[in-house]
Amino acid sequence: MGKNIVVISSSPRKEGNSDILCDEFIKGAVKSGHKAEKIFLRDKTIHYCTGCGVCNITNNTECSIKDDMAEILDKMMMADVIVFATPIYFYSISGQLKTFIDRMCSRYPHIINKEFYYILTAADTSHAAIQHAIGEFRGLMSCLKNPIEKGCLFAGGVWQKGAIHNTEYPKKAYELGQSV
Repeated sequence: MGKNIVVISSSPRKEGNSDILCDEFIKGAVKSGHKAEKIFLRDKTIHYCTGCGVCNITNNTECSIKDDMAEILDKMMMADVIVFATPIYFYSISGQLKTFIDRMCSRYPHIINKEFYYILTAADTSHAAIQHAIGEFRGLMSCLKNPIEKGCLFAGGVWQKGAIHNTEYPKKAYELGQSV
């Protein structure tokens, strides 16, 4: 039986480099018999966490902010695998993904035994370019119950939209998806 995969694409650009890699990952995963859905954060309304504490004070799993976040968290709860994809801006994750991670506050204690993959794109080719981003992901992982980091694809040297097409990275993303 295949796994249920949720891919969180945080690129602000439709068909941006990291978004293209999400699509390739999904193609590989589906080819291997898994079910996958991409959630494109650009198309969602996700407000900033206000730090009101309602979810912590009441030990409730609902956030006081009413937007698209609850639906996405429901899908993550049902997933076996979660993929975070981000372009690297100034050596860190996109603002869209940081806002998303902050809004996981109401449900993060209930995200248990999930497998995680990371897809990162950057203009810089050095692996040092992604260390802050990996640190952001690991910070989140340290708050979850039994997260399992399964893979990371770093696609460096891609800046302009669509530059990823002229590299081996789409094939690598496809293969990573197949390996789930």
